[in-house]
Amino acid sequence: MHPSSRLLPLAAAGSAAAQRTRAELERSRGEKPTAAEKRRRKREDAADTHRQAGLHSAASRGFKMSLGSGRLIGIIALIASLLHCCCGTEGEAEVCDKPLVSSLPPLSFRSSSQLSSSHGAAFAKVNRREGAGGWSPQFSDRHQWLEVDLGRRTQITAVATQGRYGSSDWVTAYLLLFSDTGHNWIQHRQEDSLGAFQGNSNADFVVQYKLEQPVIARYLRLTPLDWNPTGRIGLRMEIYGCEYTSEVVSFDGSSSLIYRLNLSPSRMSTEVISLNFKTLKNSGTLLHAKGSREHSLNLVLEKGKLLLYHQQGVSSFSGGQLLVSLGSLLDDQHWHHVELEKLNAHLNITVDKNTQQVHLPAELSHWYIHTLSLAGVLSHGLQKPILPNRSFHGCLENLLYSDLNLIDLARQGSPQATVVGNVTFSCAEPVSVSVTFTDPQSFLQLPGLASWPSEELSIMLQLRTWNKAGLLLSFVLPHQGGSVFLYLSDARLRLQISKANKTLLELSAGSGMNDGQWHSVELTSKRDHLSITVDKDEGATAQTNIALPLTSNSQLFFGGCSAQDSYPECTNPFRVFQGCMRFLTLDGHPVDLIKVQQRVLGNYSHLEIDTCGIIDRCTPSHCEHGSKCIQTWSTFHCNCSNSGYRGATCHSSPYERSCEMYKHKGNTSGLYYIDVDGSGPIKPQTVYCNMTEDKTWVEIQHNNTEMTRVLFSSEKNQHFAHFNYSSAEEQLAAIISQSEHCEQELSYHCRRSRLLSSIDGAPLSWWTGGPGPGRVQTYWGGAPPDSHQCACALQGKCLDPRFSCNCDADHDQWTDDSGLITQKEHLPVRSLVLGDVQRPGSEGAYRVGILRCHGDKNFWNAAFFDKETSYLHFPTFHGELNVDISFLFKTTTSSGVFLENLGIKDFIRIELASSTEVVFSFDVGNGPVEVRVKTSLPLNDDRWHTVRAERNVKEASLRVDNNPVETRDAPADGLIHLQLNSPLFVGGTASRQRGFLGCIRSLQLNGVTLDLEERAKITPGVRPGCPGHCSSYGALCQNRGRCVELNRGFSCDCSPSAYAGAFCHKEVSANFKSTTSVTYIFKEPREMQKRKPAVLPPSLQSETTLTGENISMSFRTTQSPALLLYVSSFYREYLILLINKHDNLELWYKLHSLRDAEVLNSRVTNLADGSRHTVTVRREATKVSVQVDQNAGEDFNLTSDMEFNSIKSLTLGRVQEFDGGDSELASLSFTGCLSSVRFNSISPLKAALLHPDGHVVITEPLEQSSCASSSSSPPDSHAAETTQSLSDLPGSVDPGQRLVNAIRTDSALIGGVIAVGIFATASALAIMVRFLCSRRETYQNREVKAAQGEDCHEFPFSSQTDSPSIPSKNQEFFI
Repeated sequence: MHPSSRLLPLAAAGSAAAQRTRAELERSRGEKPTAAEKRRRKREDAADTHRQAGLHSAASRGFKMSLGSGRLIGIIALIASLLHCCCGTEGEAEVCDKPLVSSLPPLSFRSSSQLSSSHGAAFAKVNRREGAGGWSPQFSDRHQWLEVDLGRRTQITAVATQGRYGSSDWVTAYLLLFSDTGHNWIQHRQEDSLGAFQGNSNADFVVQYKLEQPVIARYLRLTPLDWNPTGRIGLRMEIYGCEYTSEVVSFDGSSSLIYRLNLSPSRMSTEVISLNFKTLKNSGTLLHAKGSREHSLNLVLEKGKLLLYHQQGVSSFSGGQLLVSLGSLLDDQHWHHVELEKLNAHLNITVDKNTQQVHLPAELSHWYIHTLSLAGVLSHGLQKPILPNRSFHGCLENLLYSDLNLIDLARQGSPQATVVGNVTFSCAEPVSVSVTFTDPQSFLQLPGLASWPSEELSIMLQLRTWNKAGLLLSFVLPHQGGSVFLYLSDARLRLQISKANKTLLELSAGSGMNDGQWHSVELTSKRDHLSITVDKDEGATAQTNIALPLTSNSQLFFGGCSAQDSYPECTNPFRVFQGCMRFLTLDGHPVDLIKVQQRVLGNYSHLEIDTCGIIDRCTPSHCEHGSKCIQTWSTFHCNCSNSGYRGATCHSSPYERSCEMYKHKGNTSGLYYIDVDGSGPIKPQTVYCNMTEDKTWVEIQHNNTEMTRVLFSSEKNQHFAHFNYSSAEEQLAAIISQSEHCEQELSYHCRRSRLLSSIDGAPLSWWTGGPGPGRVQTYWGGAPPDSHQCACALQGKCLDPRFSCNCDADHDQWTDDSGLITQKEHLPVRSLVLGDVQRPGSEGAYRVGILRCHGDKNFWNAAFFDKETSYLHFPTFHGELNVDISFLFKTTTSSGVFLENLGIKDFIRIELASSTEVVFSFDVGNGPVEVRVKTSLPLNDDRWHTVRAERNVKEASLRVDNNPVETRDAPADGLIHLQLNSPLFVGGTASRQRGFLGCIRSLQLNGVTLDLEERAKITPGVRPGCPGHCSSYGALCQNRGRCVELNRGFSCDCSPSAYAGAFCHKEVSANFKSTTSVTYIFKEPREMQKRKPAVLPPSLQSETTLTGENISMSFRTTQSPALLLYVSSFYREYLILLINKHDNLELWYKLHSLRDAEVLNSRVTNLADGSRHTVTVRREATKVSVQVDQNAGEDFNLTSDMEFNSIKSLTLGRVQEFDGGDSELASLSFTGCLSSVRFNSISPLKAALLHPDGHVVITEPLEQSSCASSSSSPPDSHAAETTQSLSDLPGSVDPGQRLVNAIRTDSALIGGVIAVGIFATASALAIMVRFLCSRRETYQNREVKAAQGEDCHEFPFSSQTDSPSIPSKNQEFFI
């Protein structure tokens, strides 16, 4: 025996045993597998089936020389059956997998056609050879079908197919449809998306598919889609399942059932109601559950959706509170399952395969049902129904209340059940045949009636669609030669009569006809009266003399026209119709669409007859973050305009996750939106990013960051203040969690007001902080937690060593206890309670500063892979419907796998395919898909590169750095769930091949950052962290700033630069008056300090002797002449840069004490025009180049000398001691603004403003300014900035830019007016206070003068806020 022949039964038995074991474990634990788990198991079972089929194939090849394949299959099936029986199934429920087809009589089979009597449908049984060995239709096209009648409604769990015996005929892909009546078929879909099943690859082997969820039906129809291209359609099949029993009840729209339940609620931990229903009506009350305290839950069907309402009170006339909406298109006359499971304050509601959890109102947490009303609530003292006069019209099945069969109770006449109206315990099945227009080639042609009534016409139909436009009906007027078009446009019904491209008449009626509901349409013509009507309401009517008589030769075209020009009289100037139609009538005669399907009546193409194939692609919605789903017949799209997100499903955030990330894109301080979890559920928020230091701070405001004085009174015991933050709770928690350090100032200034200590030891004051409402803390800023101390105790500097706080000394002088709260788990500060507020003479003030955090732990989390065989592994990534992956990498190799996660068939992978190409590949069951990005520059340059990959149900995209995004559209009706089950591998693969060499940083999957560093610490071949950031970010250091490597990031050293700021980008400027002078003194030789000899030693000359200069500066002035810069030497040599009286630039060089100065004149004029100008001067020996602004450079040559000997000082502004001989030069000064002055490596203005020391002499106070405009406001004044809400952001705003740049002009104008008003009010109040108070006290260095009257004290503290404030009312309460 071939070895493989033993594998099949063992594999099958092993697979079945594994499934039974899994089911037993779940039953013993009381667990229910989730929908995702069910889908995963289904895929595993399908894979088992394919593996078994492969073993069949191997076994067959082994026996091919000796046995026929049919005999082999029979033997293997027998062995498998015997082994299964021998293993036994003791103690387990009946497995629903019995073969159902093999025992059916021939009359149970029907087909669209047959090739011959021996190819009939009755021969289509698996492993049977009767007749021609299976079914083959007369024509091999997509209009053929094979139908099986199981005799009664049956639970179907699996379907198997096989080709026709001994032939080259088999089906490679097919559709499955189910029905209870043989009409109104519904297509079975996998994962609510893909309808097609894969078939066979030869004629002998059986391929079985287990359905994702069992189907209850009597009829099954299989429609071949594709077949062997060298053969024809050939099929044998088997259906697996078991018997299905049910209790059914039918309601006629005016009847109902009422149940009074006597179960003891105390014995029930949960309440469960389950039922199945089917109906053709789109609205009606399905269930009304009344309980204690006159509360009720109402489940109603409205426009094909199930809605759950909560009502309160017997006389409630309100519509109730909508709790949840679930399901769609439920009025399709197919069974739908509903289950409500109530557990305390939660309710799980399931409609078919979708489950949603609802948080019930608090009053329903201990509420139990005592009365159930089914199908109507019009009487018996119940509340006003949600849908008045709309009772349910349809059938219910298997209505259970906590395992109590309520239909059976009613049928047996139980006193608990009351029957109202005409209730029958069977389900009538009205026959309605629908037709689906699937694509642009769909059309239906019907002939005219044999005898049309003279001068009268009536055509009626019902339609449902998602499209706003489409042709419904067209025909030609036989006598007038014109054409009539009935069509949809902008979701309205329109009628147009035209002739020779000229419109003779137009009518319109209805609106919103693309809502997916059934709408009736009627076209009526009687003599001079023509009308169109929608939903039987009054439509549009016109008096016209255009008659619409039709004859038996007339042709009516529905939906469109033939693509083969078979009917030249049919024209369609509009879009084709895609949707469903039913109840077509011509002059009151219903059209038999079954005859159309049989080609007995009319003609058609690309239609699905006896089924409505409409799909609601927006229920459940794949649009995320509250975005709106909009659909058409074949697709949907998401409107992200008000969500704050972007992408095909509004999944991706356009904002960075932290201020740190904005900084490393080259941004400066300002207000920004950050999204701390990317695509996660936390919304973007506005924060202030302070990038003025090496550290990047995120600053979050609350409603009172001012120093707030506490007014003491004997009538109050405590002072309470609550702080509301500009960020939501989850946003605050995320920022604090991902930051390396957070802090918040907490200070209290006091005079005779104790802070913590009291006589009985209980704390007088406390504060709350941390997540949620916060926890009470009794330590103060700067002290350790739980210490009951202030910062002075930690330093040993309290005013009274007996106490742990300065304020607790209770001195009659001003003092304070201040410090920073740095324990992240205690931040932010939520509230503050001050207890010593009732004593006379006590005074105090508190301040709770802004919340400040720095250090993004996620952004710098990195790992270095130094071996190709090394990798990091993490738990399986779960991103069934949406995947977004982002990370940074740097490497010197040309290929390697960044990450990989595998499933049974599915996988996801991102890799560096070459030095210039990144590939994102995946498979969700539709076949492998690759998205490739090729770059113009190499990626293995040891610099950081960014990768962002996303996959959703609409598309897949990949972006590398700032290269264009590459996208691949997902198939319209393909599988959509990504099923993975192996560990996630980072930096390599499970096979240890094609591993990545280099660094991976900030790896985030669906908004969650993987901790690479922590995992790298325990993984050989991988090191935590990754140095070398300046190669990537060094270019951010501008204006000669030098990049400095840090463990986590970099910083810019601006000491060689004339600029300041985080990136050496901020100009250092100052306004000069005519008397202002700034002198920078160079190092003076020691010998020169004693007595200046005639000639300096060469070693000393080298320090102060120049053979070239590099000078740059910016200025703005209206003065001429004006002195810009003067450099002197100990040998009466000098260099002067000035603007002459003609507004030209002059450069004076005196490099020899015995020669006259050489004057170099620039041709650029108008330098004293008040505008900003930039000058650059470079000298190398005797060659001098000068450039002014963007003008062409000018070159000069010196003739006197090339050395500038022993330079002494550099002066900006007025020169106090002029060593030259020209008296006119000595009188020059500068009035205006100087900026970014640089002389070789010296920045004199920067030294004077930011680092004053002994080298700099300033004649009068100097303040920073800006040369960019005439305003002298500080350049980084942190003034309050106006921001916009997410919905107000204009589309042109770059998410990477500061919000202040996105403010509209009108907002700025309004803000300016408000600011002026506030300033005027504050000024008036200040004058009044100064007038009323004759004396004031000042506070400085804790020295306080004698106290004045309490009402006239001027508060000695000013508020020092250091970030933009948010307008909010301070909330203070007295207890």
